[in-house]
Amino acid sequence: MEHEIGIALSGGGVRGIAHVGVLHALREHGIEPDCIAGNSSGAIVGALYAAGYSSEEMLEFFKVKSPFRLSKIALRKPGFIDTEKSIIDFREYFPEDSFEALSRKLFVTATDLVNARLEIFTSGPLIAAILASSSMPMVFTPTEIEGRWFSDGGILNNFPVEPLKVLCDAIIGVYASPLRTTHQSDLKSFLSVSYRAFEVGMFFNSRRKFHDCDVLLCPERLAGHGPFGTKALQEIFDIGYEDTINRIDSIRRTLDEKLSRPS
Repeated sequence: MEHEIGIALSGGGVRGIAHVGVLHALREHGIEPDCIAGNSSGAIVGALYAAGYSSEEMLEFFKVKSPFRLSKIALRKPGFIDTEKSIIDFREYFPEDSFEALSRKLFVTATDLVNARLEIFTSGPLIAAILASSSMPMVFTPTEIEGRWFSDGGILNNFPVEPLKVLCDAIIGVYASPLRTTHQSDLKSFLSVSYRAFEVGMFFNSRRKFHDCDVLLCPERLAGHGPFGTKALQEIFDIGYEDTINRIDSIRRTLDEKLSRPS
């Protein structure tokens, strides 16, 4: 079965809340993707959207339950933040814990650390897949699924357009990790250097796929925000919303042209 519109949502930590703003603006103008592919925070937003939550409810999730708050300290585990401590928060929003319970098709990417390969989850247990996709290395503990350790899908694919290309007539891409301007003086710690290397690799690997999208949103203002914290959530939401609204006429024309072509 073909899906008319698909949307790819990148990772980006709390910057992924911009995805909620984008989806809110699209919904206001009658554009509702029915197939979603997401990584990390994009996977979280994609799952909430596919489960039918409103934009207000999605924003509230990040305000109250966000796994990107640096507060759930890991003890005797390979990471600073214990990913497993977020399971109970996700169960409140996904009580059936199943991809099959969602109302839209969802793809979630994660990286199999031992076998060094990308995994795309699209069926079975949902919460573990989302947490695996969000387990940023060097910060979060890996997530175990069926005896295998998984970390952030962004290691190999932070912008999962590929699953949509064979299913959808039109693809919207939202990249929430624009490459920040930085200075040598900003790289003062192991974590800052490691994260900079990680984001540079993710960006250039993702940029090669921007042309696969019929519509691409990459809000440059997100570069002023880091991946963690909860103080600027409304501002980040507004960035995604405003960037979409500013381009909504162009977006509608592009989608109308694409969807009107014979299959």
